[in-house]
This record gives sequence, C-alpha cells and structure tokens, in this order.
Amino acid sequence: MNPLHNLNHQQRPLDVICLGRAGVDLYARESDSSFTEVTGFDKYVGGSPANIAVALAKLGAKPGFIGCVSDDGLGRFVCHYMRTQGIDLAGMKTIFGGARTSLAITEMRADQPEVVIYRNNAADIALQPGDIDVDYIASARILLVSGTALCGSPSREATLLAMEYARQNNTLVVLDMDYRAYSWESPEAPTIYYNLAARHSHIIIGNREEFDVLEYLDTPAADDEAVKARYLQNPTEVVIMKDGAKGSTTYTHDLIFRQGVFPAEVQKPFGAGDAFAGSLMYALLNNYSLQDAVAMGSAAAALNVSGRTCTESMPTFDELISFMAKNEYNPKPVG
Repeated sequence: MNPLHNLNHQQRPLDVICLGRAGVDLYARESDSSFTEVTGFDKYVGGSPANIAVALAKLGAKPGFIGCVSDDGLGRFVCHYMRTQGIDLAGMKTIFGGARTSLAITEMRADQPEVVIYRNNAADIALQPGDIDVDYIASARILLVSGTALCGSPSREATLLAMEYARQNNTLVVLDMDYRAYSWESPEAPTIYYNLAARHSHIIIGNREEFDVLEYLDTPAADDEAVKARYLQNPTEVVIMKDGAKGSTTYTHDLIFRQGVFPAEVQKPFGAGDAFAGSLMYALLNNYSLQDAVAMGSAAAALNVSGRTCTESMPTFDELISFMAKNEYNPKPVG
C-alpha cells in the first residue's frame, strides 16, 4: 500500500516542499562533556523541516522550502547551505527588523544532552499568509508541514493556508507534529491546532508524546482500533506512531504493522525523526510499499543518530540501502 497511488501525482518540478523553521545548530566539539567543560562548538544548519529537506536532497529527491530567516549572517549561512544541497528556496523569505533565525546549542551526549534553544521572536514564525504562493504549492507532489509552524501567528495562518492550497491542487500533505512544549503558550493550544491540521493531512507522523498532545482534551485512544477510529478520517490514510527504542506502529484502513529499530552506536538522540520522515517520503515517491518505506525511515534514523550532526549525518541512497542489506533487509520498489 502506498498512499501516493491514490492521488493524481503526475510529474511535477518538485517532489516535496518542506514548510517551517530553518535555523542554526551549534554542536559541542567534545563528546560526553557538559557545557562547563566544552571548549568550542561547530556550526550546522538545523530545524526539523530544514533537516528533512536535506535528507530528501541527499537521497536524490527534489525538495523545496517555505520559511523565513533573518537578514544577517546566520540567515545567509542557512540559505547558502541549503542551496548547496540542491534545495529550491523559491519559498524562502528573508525578513528585516528584530526577528532572528533560530539557534540551538547542544552538548554531544548519547543520552539526555542539554540543549539550549534561542527562539525569542523567531524569524520562522513571521511567515505570512501572503508569502504562500499557490503555484509553488502546486509544483510539488508532497507538502511536508512541521507542527512547530502552528505555534504562533502569522505562521499559523500561513501554514493552514498552504495546506488548503495543497488540497486544492492535489498535493499530498504530510504532518510531522514536531512538538516543542516551549513554543506553545498553553497545553490547550497545540491540541486545538494539531487536530485542525491533522484533519487536513494524508499522513500523520508523531511520537507517543505528540499523540498525547493531540488527545489532551479528549479520552486517549487506548488500543490499535481506537487509534484507527480516531485518526483515519478522510483525508488521512496513514498514521505512524513512533515509540523510541520500541520502533513504530503504522495504521492504515486495511492494516496495522510494527517496525523495530535498526542497531546503532548512538552519538546523539536528535535527528532521527527528521531522517525517518525524509526517507519515508523518498521511498513513497519512488514506489516502495508502505512497509518498506517505514523500514527505510527507521534505518535512516539509526544512521543519523550514529553521526555527530543532523544534516551531515543524513544518508545517501546507497548508504541507506547498504546499511539495510547488512541488516538483512532489502527493500524493492513495487512494479
């Protein structure tokens, strides 16, 4: 089963447009050291939608991006790097004034590293509805929406408008919930807007905590059938619930299946979800079954947490397939 088969997905200039934040990550140079001991940091592009766009580009897809960065050195660095990766930035806007490109500074630990986030007056939240070009949305087969883009206005309204344009132009919508508690003003707000976005999404991806957020104002879905009944409403065809080291469970109208994790020497706990989403979409775009696509996402996640950064540790297609073969899994395109 591949949800793209149910859509009119004729050839389009772009495979996936990722919408949301693109920022800068500063990674500690020393492993297993606290901030008080670290002597320096290395600079990379970060932010979940940007990471996903890089993942797609490294696999060989044609990604685009919608977002905002500040008119400064960090914003220019982000745009320069993304262009070198082959990401189309026709939807990227540079803004002036006090808003700033997001910055994350992190320890390098396999388990529970401290991460300091600077998102006061974040540039990505300044995305306006007027910045959303219906023709740009129509140029892609998939629109990937990051849930963090819903955490404030005007980005919230711009994101919902992009999803409506996707519906009008038969562009499949993937919602990666990307929940960050510090971005929201109350526990109720993400529940309201995530549920609104979920009702306009063909594929919903999240971890157990994120589905708990969706269910904050309602009775939790207690078992597999309850999950299907709650979330598999038109147009939603696929729900993927990740659960850390336990792997993931995928729900469709016709089947439920579980996928375990691939072995990894973990360097850091972040980046896995972005690698998963990018590889999943790449696989679906290239006619792999949903089961193989989820497995490819899981393998990419293992490879990413084995590396020292998010973007630079996204695998190429050959690296991904080779790693899976070593683990006795050989995905094959259908047809």
